Amino acid sequence: MPHLISPTELRSLIDSGAPVRVLDVRWRLGQADGRLRYEESHIPGAVYVDMDSELAAHPASPSEGRHPLPSEAAFQDSVRRWGIDDGDTIVVYDDALGISAGRAWWLLRFAGMEDVRLLDGAFSAWRAAGLSLESGRREVPRGSATVRFGSLPVVDMDAAARIPDDGVLIDVRARERYRGDTEPVDPVPGHIPGAVNVPGAELLDADGRLLPADVLRERFTALGVRDDRPLAVYCGSGVSASHGVLALTVAGFSPALYLGSWSQWSNTPGRPVATGDAPFGD
Repeated sequence: MPHLISPTELRSLIDSGAPVRVLDVRWRLGQADGRLRYEESHIPGAVYVDMDSELAAHPASPSEGRHPLPSEAAFQDSVRRWGIDDGDTIVVYDDALGISAGRAWWLLRFAGMEDVRLLDGAFSAWRAAGLSLESGRREVPRGSATVRFGSLPVVDMDAAARIPDDGVLIDVRARERYRGDTEPVDPVPGHIPGAVNVPGAELLDADGRLLPADVLRERFTALGVRDDRPLAVYCGSGVSASHGVLALTVAGFSPALYLGSWSQWSNTPGRPVATGDAPFGD
């Protein structure tokens, strides 16, 4: 099953009358609510999805991380509200290089949805292709899809700490956050000891499209990623790490997601912290 779709492929799919649901996931760190941007202009038929209330639960404490999973029941209600039925093709997109839409891709796959694709190049690619747009809110008939969590691997904080012992733990945050030069959100700067840094932006080409699968595989393999070694990804709060999981999946690997990510790790007393460019610290 393909994980990416181009604007022209999506347009053809919609025109064919096939059962397809398009989800608009506008969200950026510091600009959480993308509803106004959605209402101004979006892909025809797209339904708006809210990151903080639908793709995550409100954390009971900082030690849960900023974007813990919603409950299975709550997510099923959201999926049905978006008009999704079992067997539908689901296409997700954003205006942030696919980073926030990657969370929707991951969570829908984790929930058992099989045909979930990310719009390669994001909303800007759709507009650059000169394809039609609509404005306002879109109401759709309620769907009947069934959600079952557990279709993709995850690791908890203790398991993430052990990954570097015999595998690869990837931190997809910007280099300055990985090094600990700056930390705009979480209480402690730095990274999990043993993690290697692969900024998410470096997995994209100049047009914001994911690099070809063979190029991605070569880059990850150079870091020690192997099919027979443990592999996990984290970020600040489990959002951009989901896009990292997508990139690794496209490259042919089977990564786990550390959902709590740095927001959980840095809010847990006693967890070691590394700084600098080296995995275990300078």
